[in-house]
Amino acid sequence: MTPQNESKAIFRIWRGDATQGAFQDYTTEISSGMVVLDAVHKIQAEQANDLAVRWNCKAGKCGSCSAEINGSPKLMCMTRLNTLPLDQPVTVEPMHTFPRIKDLVTDVSWNYRVKKEIKKFQPRKPDAADGTWRMQQSDVDRVQEFRKCIECFLCQDVCHVLRDHHMHDQFIGPRFLVYAAALEMNPIDSADRIAELRDSCGIGLCNITKCCTKVCPEEIKITDNAIIPLKERVVDRFYDPLTRLFKMFG
Repeated sequence: MTPQNESKAIFRIWRGDATQGAFQDYTTEISSGMVVLDAVHKIQAEQANDLAVRWNCKAGKCGSCSAEINGSPKLMCMTRLNTLPLDQPVTVEPMHTFPRIKDLVTDVSWNYRVKKEIKKFQPRKPDAADGTWRMQQSDVDRVQEFRKCIECFLCQDVCHVLRDHHMHDQFIGPRFLVYAAALEMNPIDSADRIAELRDSCGIGLCNITKCCTKVCPEEIKITDNAIIPLKERVVDRFYDPLTRLFKMFG
């Protein structure tokens, strides 16, 4: 007999691999407090032992369980069932931007290759006698926001440049513009990435729709605090008419 605080819901889960696949419906019991990942685990344990799903912390901090729930990129472990319309099937599918491996698991290795190509942190000489640096608290706070990223790649998944136009060879995506911003805006760092942001990173392809900001589970203001300031630096360096004039006659 089903307890009073339990009911049933249908989950429409994508099953397949890199070559083919389709949605399959599973009906399972749910109870108060459950998240989508709980339901997926229950289905995996009781009905589909071969269902592939990536997860780790179940606390919204590892970024492993990214998926598309009812068409929206979300973390399965942070999406409570009581926020979804359970009178109709809950659709769970893998992220669209990356190649599918099996069921809900995608190949996100492209992201790690991109990260390796960005100039690493290069600290300037210490400015204090004890071999350390001095920073304003506002500079610390600015960089710390970007360090909250858990690399769930939901922002990459929703970015239309990658999702719809598949320009992975020309654009690094919002996650790595955030990574670049964390370095460029660190007053201790001495490296210059402005030319790369314009050329190999493809920052000009972003038209700042803020879709990446909307899906960030850490609520990083990706567009306003990272991408737009980086765009401004590129414009100041390469497109500002006064700067170009000074270069001509300097």
